[in-house]
Amino acid sequence: MNWKIEWMRKMPQAGDATDVVVEVGWRLTGTSGEHSASAYGSVGFTVPESAGENFTPFDQLTEQQVLGWVWSSGVDREATEAAVAAQLDALINPPTIMATLPWSNQ
Repeated sequence: MNWKIEWMRKMPQAGDATDVVVEVGWRLTGTSGEHSASAYGSVGFTVPESAGENFTPFDQLTEQQVLGWVWSSGVDREATEAAVAAQLDALINPPTIMATLPWSNQ
């Protein structure tokens, strides 16, 4: 499974902080051989009143840090990975398949 941050929206100024991330778009992709499945979404964040001591400047953010925000903001990592795994399984082992009509070969 591969988690990626695809985009971020920021406010140029929020209180005494600059370039404050207010929303991110994420995608989880799972692959198995030639099959691929994914889930995606976005998460909004509360704008802080001040930078505070835990504030990370925009140009120092890492993708892993931002993914941590996503997971701590309500995106259930395990459930999302399970859903993508189920999609992959359904592609590899379809629960239904198109049937050839029994009389079409007559």
